[in-house]
Amino acid sequence: MKPIRLRDFIEDSGGCLYAVSAYDNDDRVGCVLRYVPDETGGRTAPDGTRFRKYDFEDAYAYIAAHKPEYEGLIQRIPHADIRRVYKPEEEIGRVADRDERVKHLLEVFDVPPGHAGCTGSLLCGLDNTGSDIDMVVYGDWWFIAQQNLRRAVSAGRAQALSEEMWRKVYTKRVPEISFDTFVLHEKRKWNRGEIGGTYFDLLYTRAYDNLRALPAGKGAVLGRATIEATVTDASLAFDNPAVYAVSHDRVSRVLSFTHTYSGQALAGETIEACGVLEQHGEEVWLIVGTTREAKGEYIISLSLTEGS
Repeated sequence: MKPIRLRDFIEDSGGCLYAVSAYDNDDRVGCVLRYVPDETGGRTAPDGTRFRKYDFEDAYAYIAAHKPEYEGLIQRIPHADIRRVYKPEEEIGRVADRDERVKHLLEVFDVPPGHAGCTGSLLCGLDNTGSDIDMVVYGDWWFIAQQNLRRAVSAGRAQALSEEMWRKVYTKRVPEISFDTFVLHEKRKWNRGEIGGTYFDLLYTRAYDNLRALPAGKGAVLGRATIEATVTDASLAFDNPAVYAVSHDRVSRVLSFTHTYSGQALAGETIEACGVLEQHGEEVWLIVGTTREAKGEYIISLSLTEGS
């Protein structure tokens, strides 16, 4: 079986569904609870089973009450407890067959079969009329899909976000930067849009041959800091966590665990970043997104803001 990786979903022995949220899944799979079987739930699977969707805080509370052996920074599920793995790239044909919007986005992205999929509620068959579309493209093909999405918007084959939708995204993310600064960064990322009035994301996940691109685990906390640094490598800037290798007298990498600051800067740009310093071997990393809403933490491209 192929390794379990970020943006897969897994089903445990009790039928609960989890979004895989990590790459280091050899011993236990790192994930976050999303759906629980519940006769009064508002989501219905193709086989008629009803589920309740759990938001972040409620998911952690449910795990603490019902499955404390899975508790951690994210939930950790033993492989022996996994009943099924949902892989976006393997299920994409089934999803596209029943959703014309997904089929159209695959045509827009125009990457070879096996390198794109759809995750989230659509992958699990638990979507409803209000569900967003979470598309995922793997490895370097993501950058091809990004370019093709930009061309499709210019040609009228896809739609950029409206002002109203940008406001909704900003309100949902609650970032530590102004709305104008947020949109300035977001509009050049070309990783989201609208189709048929529905919001969609273009999400990055590493290819199978690059799953160990970054050491996993939390380092010793050294304190908080705000730094200015030059980005030397942004090839994993759209990953989770987003990774920016930087030139700085103390910090070697800036990592963002919040989607708000993925793709925030390009190689060669100067950034300002505020977060928590961690020791990782001989390196010091600056971590952004140490809390759910990343209060007091941010990344901005000074090269972008000062040049706008």
